[in-house]
Amino acid sequence: MMENDLLGSKGLLKKHEFVRILIQCLYSLGYKNSASCLEQESDISCKSSEFEFLEKQVLSGGWDSSLEVLDRVFDEYDSRRDAALYLVLKQCLSEYLRRGETSLALSVLQKQAQVFRVGKERIRMLAFDVFTSKEMEEEEVDDGLVRDSRRRLLAELVKLVPTPVVIPDRRLEYLVESAVMNQIDTCMYHNSWGPVSLYEDHRCGRDQIPSETVQVLVAHKNEVWFVQFSDSGKYLATASSDCTAIIWKVLDDNNVELMHTLQSHQNPVSFVSWSPDDTKLLTCGNAEVLKLWDVDTGVLRHTFGNNDSGFTVSSCAWFPDSTRLVCGSSDPERGIVMWDTDGNEIKAWRGTRIPKVVDLAVTPDGESMITVFSDKEIRILNLESLVERVITEEQPITSLSVSGDGKFFIVNLSSQEIHLWDLAGEWKQPLKFSGHRQSKYVIRSCFGGLDSSFIASGSEDSQVYIWNLKNKKPLEVLSGHSMTVNCVSWNPRNPRMLASASDDQTIRIWGPGNPNKPESRLDKQKQ
Repeated sequence: MMENDLLGSKGLLKKHEFVRILIQCLYSLGYKNSASCLEQESDISCKSSEFEFLEKQVLSGGWDSSLEVLDRVFDEYDSRRDAALYLVLKQCLSEYLRRGETSLALSVLQKQAQVFRVGKERIRMLAFDVFTSKEMEEEEVDDGLVRDSRRRLLAELVKLVPTPVVIPDRRLEYLVESAVMNQIDTCMYHNSWGPVSLYEDHRCGRDQIPSETVQVLVAHKNEVWFVQFSDSGKYLATASSDCTAIIWKVLDDNNVELMHTLQSHQNPVSFVSWSPDDTKLLTCGNAEVLKLWDVDTGVLRHTFGNNDSGFTVSSCAWFPDSTRLVCGSSDPERGIVMWDTDGNEIKAWRGTRIPKVVDLAVTPDGESMITVFSDKEIRILNLESLVERVITEEQPITSLSVSGDGKFFIVNLSSQEIHLWDLAGEWKQPLKFSGHRQSKYVIRSCFGGLDSSFIASGSEDSQVYIWNLKNKKPLEVLSGHSMTVNCVSWNPRNPRMLASASDDQTIRIWGPGNPNKPESRLDKQKQ
């Protein structure tokens, strides 16, 4: 091949193929005149000579020639060959039968059986398929319907005929999109929906992720231990050692304002859980009972158990229908209980096999329950099949979080690592993320961003850490809090909004940083 027949700085692109794909693209975009001019000027046709011949024979009903060219262009062992030949034979037989030419149809079957080379059983199946179909009953032939049927056949053959006889549909768009997707996959900050520019290589900056404090919420009177956005992203809930929880409203401009302060607990509140429909909120704590609140009014709807009975709840979760919930107790004798919202017990898991519950979650589809027991053991129970899988970590686990699609979950370990596991159980080892500080306290992390591509976590060094799932080292370290950051939550509907809760009694709302502002840099962020 001559040098001028190659394109690109690496000499990897064949000019003939490149031009042919350009012509196909022009035709598919509707620029028929431009495509035709390029064909004439380059002396390169979009359609190969073999396909032009096949197209002519199919549209004119030249079935013998159609079968011959198909038999020629396919490799003998290509599985698509049989499918293509089958379609042509079926079209041929159906046309003969509609015209009442049964003997001719049988003759074609006998004649082409050897060419078909797929065995007598396949031929019998074809004959049965055609001869018993109601569509094949003898009727007056409509030339327009026949033409349409042949065009549909040709469209199906295009999907089967190999390259370079046929160029795959919209090939240039596919190649360009693949290149763009490859750039997006290697972009550590990519965090937005929508098209990207082709004029330059794709690369996002840190303004695509929440990296700058946009609001500080001050309403709790003691350490804030938990924070969580609702499923719609329109609300935020926080829990504090001041024995209260607060429901916040996320406004259309992403500002957050206080909606309800929930006062009923007698001990610190360390956990909250939103119902999937955003109408109800659960609150609990290691030394507290479980309470159900109405989000619109802030009114307490139900208390599950009581402090005197010792039924204290450490964690809780909702099922997708927002009518059933499950909770786990740090008291091994209490185990795990499923309730409806009226407080009726539906199911319970108790006994020696149910030790202390550290944390639990229900997958978004409601099919599995993930529970952390006695610090180091993770149990994944399929609630339909009752099949259970057990994962044992070497270090104590402090918290658990499930991805939005329910395919993965992460656990925080006291050894200053976050482990990412797949729910399906295909991984033998987890992905590991490190860099944050955790040794003494319960630190919580979460998935977030576009397609749950990021992990965020609190830390004992008063900072928020963000990782891209493709890299085990932190992508960003956000400064602002003055004491331990206990928990973080990424808005599930706004990939550029993050909340963090700290022992400094505040909740920080993080938004996209401005890369052109000096104060948005890590070492110059406002405290």
